[in-house]
Amino acid sequence: MTGIARLGQRSKESFARARLVFPDGTSRVSIERDSVPLYIERGIGSYLVDVDGRRFLDLNANFTTLIHGHAFEPVVEALTHQLQRGSCFANPTESEIELAELLCGRIPQVDRVRFVNTGTEAVLFAIKAARAFTGRSKIAKIEGAYHGAYDWAEVSLAATPDNWGDPTAPKSTAFYRGMPASVLDDVVVLRFNDVEGVRRLLSLHAHKLAAVVLDPMPSRGGLISPNAEFIPAVQEAARKNGILVIADEVLNLRQSFRGASARYGLVPDLVTMGKIIGGGLPIGAIGGREDVMKVFDASAGRPLLPQSGTFSANPLSMIAGLAAMRHLDQVAFEDLEMLGNIVRHGIGRVISNRGAPLCVTGAASLFRIHPMPQIPNDYRDAYPAPAAATLMKQLTRFFAGNGIILPHAAAASISTPMTRADVESIVDVFAGFLDSHQDMLDSIDART
Repeated sequence: MTGIARLGQRSKESFARARLVFPDGTSRVSIERDSVPLYIERGIGSYLVDVDGRRFLDLNANFTTLIHGHAFEPVVEALTHQLQRGSCFANPTESEIELAELLCGRIPQVDRVRFVNTGTEAVLFAIKAARAFTGRSKIAKIEGAYHGAYDWAEVSLAATPDNWGDPTAPKSTAFYRGMPASVLDDVVVLRFNDVEGVRRLLSLHAHKLAAVVLDPMPSRGGLISPNAEFIPAVQEAARKNGILVIADEVLNLRQSFRGASARYGLVPDLVTMGKIIGGGLPIGAIGGREDVMKVFDASAGRPLLPQSGTFSANPLSMIAGLAAMRHLDQVAFEDLEMLGNIVRHGIGRVISNRGAPLCVTGAASLFRIHPMPQIPNDYRDAYPAPAAATLMKQLTRFFAGNGIILPHAAAASISTPMTRADVESIVDVFAGFLDSHQDMLDSIDART
């Protein structure tokens, strides 16, 4: 394996400029840095080229958004044509109807759709829709699961062993200093795969719960599969108590042709979508049952839930999303699943052969490596000790040094331009990391 210098000179220079105009030198807290961020000049298929001319296999794909990789030709052609006709209007366009028709025809339980600009907005309005429909104010959510930058969705997003509370009754923890106490009071925190806890807590708070927000495989929560009893338990408890189920598929819609809920047997009342449905442009969508979605209906006057947005359903996002989604057919998803299996099985085989204290989780075109020998059951199980967290930072650095962008503490994703050779190189680099970091691995093993 040929190593790549860790920091490029132009990235260093760019970061120096950025620190003069941004609070910490970046415009998103999610930007990864190894003292200095990697600045990108262009993307080509499944690869990135940085401002210093170095080439990297991209497993981040803008946080799993770019399922077709970079500069996907059908999207480029569609956008070029639309830009010559106009970028946004106050009036609707036929392209929004076409994308909505595709989603309603493909994703189960999506009878009607409303477009917004981000996944955060999609979750925000789905929660508001549940409140408007039920007349209740509280929500339930999974500890450690990410659902965007909305106060109620951020509760217990960053819970730690110091504050997450009783394992049978997780504490609602603030995500940032100054988060209103009233927000914490309005969120019931559940543990992923805790069947009895879900049944008990949803029943206990039923009279005030509008919805339970559930990502069928929370990425930030560990990219852990739901056990066989968990999804049915959520579904049953919600239905029994008149609580709506919101499936957050902003990230995990990419798990199958019909999305993640269909893969895991979840039958939601509302579905939030984003990322892949925009073809690389900003987008979000709320879909769901016709009667629930009627809270947005303004045809007879002021709706129960007014929703708008200057750039919602803008033709660029609609056109790009339509081009991307039309090329995500059953065969494309089968190919992505096959490549994902090669990576997960290959990493698992390397771990087993070397007796390393690590494991791999994920499904379809997603995977995540954990610094622990047993697959975690939920966010608390997946929470790394300091030494383990250091090991994972070294893993990300080693991958970057060998020409692969591997997200730190997040889902890595496969894209359609990737080849078998690309994904096999992921396994080879991982094996190289284990071989060169045995001392650190021994330290982790001693603590587990």
